[in-house]
Amino acid sequence: MLRRLYDWTLALAARKTAEYWLAVIAFVESSIFLIPADVLFVPMVIARRDRAYRYALVATVASVLGGIAGWMLGHYAYEAVAKPILEFYGKLDAFEAMRNSTDRDAVLLMLVTSGLAHLPPIKVVTILSGALNIDLGLFIASAVIARGARFFALAWLLRRYGEAIQEFIEKRLGMIASAVAAAIILLYVAVRFA
Repeated sequence: MLRRLYDWTLALAARKTAEYWLAVIAFVESSIFLIPADVLFVPMVIARRDRAYRYALVATVASVLGGIAGWMLGHYAYEAVAKPILEFYGKLDAFEAMRNSTDRDAVLLMLVTSGLAHLPPIKVVTILSGALNIDLGLFIASAVIARGARFFALAWLLRRYGEAIQEFIEKRLGMIASAVAAAIILLYVAVRFA
């Protein structure tokens, strides 16, 4: 089953709708969704290394637009929309503590770290930025730099070492999936019970 999912994701890169799906996932990841765009971005670039930078641009633009949507949720609709979303993910208490103890510089630093490494999750930082009234222009510039650096660096690495990476993934797909699943479970347990 895992092999079919991997093959399906690689085949998706050849479809005309692949870039649209990448844009949708990158957009919702930055505002409300848990799954990172890398899940689709990496296989798409592996399958079509000639489009690596194009995919990076699509992912960056969509991610920044999703970040703006998250900022607007935090700024204009915190009580009505953002709060229930955070409550749904079990992040409301942590968010409120962060909201009450965080200043602008810390939020901008979190925007960079979440843009580069998903720590903390980008959707939390985008909503927090709006709730704390971080300057939208500064927010957008930071998001473009952080998300662009992430996607374009991944594109460069995958374009340059894509064949070796693809071979590694295909030989060890089950082991990689198990390690990723274990890491996600451990991260969930650590965040949920910390």
